[in-house]
Amino acid sequence: MDKIMPNRMDRGFYRYQREFEEKALEVLRSGWYVLGKELKAFEQEFASYMNSKYCVGLASGLDALWIAFRVLGIGKGDEVIVQGNTYIASVMGITMNGAVPVFVEPDEYNNIDVSRIEEKITEKTKAILVVHLYGQASNMASIMEITEKYGLRLVEDCAQSHGACFNGKVTGTFGDVGCFSFYPSKNLGAFGDAGAIVTNDEKIAEDVRIFRNYGSEKRYYNKVVGTNSRLDELQAGLLRVRLTHLRELTEEKEGICRRYLENINNEKIELPKIRSGATHIWHQFVIHCKERDALVKYLDENGIGTIIHYPIPPHLSEAYRYLGYKEGDFPITEQYAKEVLSLPLYNGMTVEEENYIIETINRF
Repeated sequence: MDKIMPNRMDRGFYRYQREFEEKALEVLRSGWYVLGKELKAFEQEFASYMNSKYCVGLASGLDALWIAFRVLGIGKGDEVIVQGNTYIASVMGITMNGAVPVFVEPDEYNNIDVSRIEEKITEKTKAILVVHLYGQASNMASIMEITEKYGLRLVEDCAQSHGACFNGKVTGTFGDVGCFSFYPSKNLGAFGDAGAIVTNDEKIAEDVRIFRNYGSEKRYYNKVVGTNSRLDELQAGLLRVRLTHLRELTEEKEGICRRYLENINNEKIELPKIRSGATHIWHQFVIHCKERDALVKYLDENGIGTIIHYPIPPHLSEAYRYLGYKEGDFPITEQYAKEVLSLPLYNGMTVEEENYIIETINRF
């Protein structure tokens, strides 16, 4: 058997190759490549999928985050609460606007520990950024209580949670803005960088549309100093194809992870837990192992590739050294960074591959 890679995006392409290629040629032959009918159609279709009023396509998930905070008026000196163990892009969405990230430890589900939020709220707190990490919905009922109690804005980072729900409501529709990445490895992945925001607020949607296009509502008439962050026609068209298959693709990954959960049996491995009321769309299957480095080496020697999401917490990164944090400030976050490991997970995995991974891990 060839080495099993952590991800194989090519298999997702080949499954729908004819549809992708036909759509790509249709867009190329159209002669219209930016802000055209494919983008408009995708925005309508994704908003419908999300049960949201508005969707605005952007160039990346990071753009969705920082533009969301920009149009909400959150900037210099404002504080935004976010979990400590997220990907650094979540934090960049805050700091690119001059705002200050206030970190909170994660819970046993790898999402923000809601019980620790209120102690971090100050008069400078303007928003909570909820990250639905690895594909599992956060505890939105309790988070909504806090945002309403303190009058805070709520932004959801849904880069990994396309279609995940809490109490039947899809992530991205609880707060003011839901921010999405369509990076190729996502459950709803493009063939390059791509992103979007969803919202039920007409003004927010309109402000984002203007801001993404140089601050221009009408060509050459600029209302604000904006940016260039447009989801191009080719990516929008290819995302439309993928969106029609998203349910079956998600169900396939759910089946793979169900077999992992049912058959991995090793006392050194802590399997992911799913919160009551939450659904998990399994962007990643993340285990915890106190002997992680030894496990990575063992799996690699046995032809199984893995990825660590994420080895360095944002508060200890060189990029955020200026915030003044040191090792030991967030012990749970730091412990998770030493324990987490993402097992191979992708559409098109074979039963043979799944069984080999399970058997190999059980022998560790």
